[in-house]
Amino acid sequence: MDNPMSMRIYGFWRSLATFRVRVALKIKEMEFDEISVDILRGEQFEPAYAQVSAERVVPTFVHDGYSVFQSLAIIEYLDDVQPLPRLIPLDAKERAYARSLALVTIADAHPLVTPRVRNHLAKAFDADARAIEAWSKHWTSEGLAIYERLLARRAPAPFALGEEPGLADICIAGQVVGAHFLKLELTEFPLVGRLAERCFALPAFASSHPFEQPGYTAKPR
Repeated sequence: MDNPMSMRIYGFWRSLATFRVRVALKIKEMEFDEISVDILRGEQFEPAYAQVSAERVVPTFVHDGYSVFQSLAIIEYLDDVQPLPRLIPLDAKERAYARSLALVTIADAHPLVTPRVRNHLAKAFDADARAIEAWSKHWTSEGLAIYERLLARRAPAPFALGEEPGLADICIAGQVVGAHFLKLELTEFPLVGRLAERCFALPAFASSHPFEQPGYTAKPR
């Protein structure tokens, strides 16, 4: 039986949202267990996971028996329970900027390429694998393009909001991970590419990459 005082993530190796939370936990050096929920096989719809998450998506974070879902809410919770190192600035303007950068991925780009959207494209519109791949590349590239424009206005120094990586960097790195899945080059997005390089030079990011997780022993389906 799970220890109710433990800290754990119900996630999936290739989930970008799980990646975001995994990085945040590792930056803060918070110990956690990760429990796999294979969202490609539909394990999120099984009764056992329904008791964990009524939303039926990943990740779900459980701490001291308390569940939090949605990656942004989880990261904000982590900042509340362990303030240092801080991922979201205390200054109101900087906090708004960090959240705005984060939401480019969390609210705009990533939701359009999740498995449930891709499955719906196939079922409702008879989209084949090539069409679904083109859809995913389009929206992933749109997210990268937005980040490139934003970083051109405020150059990273060396991270999005200054000397240390935080929420914005985690989300930008996640968008780049999405590009890795689709084998998209970052040539058109040099500012994004250089920021991602700085992020993935850090162990918290590098060890959290989906390609470094146990589930990556098989090729992506």
